[in-house]
Amino acid sequence: MTRNAFDADDAVEAHAAAKARIPAEVMRSVTHATFHLERTYNASTTQVWKALTDPVAKAQWFGTVSEQVEIIERSMDVFPGGRERLKVRWGGNVVSTFDATYYDVIENERLVYCYEMHLDDRKISISVATIQLKAQGRKARLMVTEQGAFLDGYDDASSREGGTSDLLDALGRTLRETSAPHA
Repeated sequence: MTRNAFDADDAVEAHAAAKARIPAEVMRSVTHATFHLERTYNASTTQVWKALTDPVAKAQWFGTVSEQVEIIERSMDVFPGGRERLKVRWGGNVVSTFDATYYDVIENERLVYCYEMHLDDRKISISVATIQLKAQGRKARLMVTEQGAFLDGYDDASSREGGTSDLLDALGRTLRETSAPHA
């Protein structure tokens, strides 16, 4: 399956659809899922690390502003015990919040963090994510493994995996753009 470049209109529709799947009446449940994704980038592990951990560099591919996407809050401080938060309004309607705590930070090698996702004020999931980087000659291999607990009717692990895949593709485009020779 070929995935297209990030499309803000598609993201707005996806967030609205996700919100619609959540029942108005709370039915307590938990669905667990795990996925693993890999990418090889034509960049060094140092360049990929910077794109993952530097707030300015990460803003180029994670939570980018558009006509359909308004950043409400963004903060990032990567160290063991550090936090990251991104709160976004999609299409003027749905608000999503990514709220993470970093637990293991090994420069240029590994990040392990836990995060909660909210749609509006409703917690929809809690995940543990591990990102590993390995040098392969002049390239960097990135491996992501995520274990998620999807809460109270929000059983949509495949959309999370697809969204993460889209983000890794956006990271790759940003790495290509920032390493391309400038005229």
